[in-house]
Amino acid sequence: MKWDKIITTEQEYEKALKRLNSIFDSNQDSPEGMEAELLVTLIDKYEKEHYPIALPEPITAIKEAMEMKGLKDKDLIPAIGSKTTVSLVLNRKRALTIDMIRNLHELLGLPVEVLIQPYELNDIKELTK
Repeated sequence: MKWDKIITTEQEYEKALKRLNSIFDSNQDSPEGMEAELLVTLIDKYEKEHYPIALPEPITAIKEAMEMKGLKDKDLIPAIGSKTTVSLVLNRKRALTIDMIRNLHELLGLPVEVLIQPYELNDIKELTK
């Protein structure tokens, strides 16, 4: 198949995956290597449109980042506030504020897009503030 347009169907997507699999290890400067680079771009675009990956929920993302970095609740005090506030936030009894989001972004390296999402708070869907 000639790759002269974006992938628009599942059939084209499957063909592109199959072809990429067969030429993946080609030299970058070879025609197959350049085709592989093009296919990666086309496949990526198709997957983002047809198989989007949802962002993790903010509190879950915070807890996972803490676990990966070996942090305890007390390590969030500089980013969130007091020990009590950290507990309230992690137990979904208090929403994140803009300052907390900025601080957690810096401390944990989480994307702001993850932290600003709506999430469940006391059985009510709330937006982070």
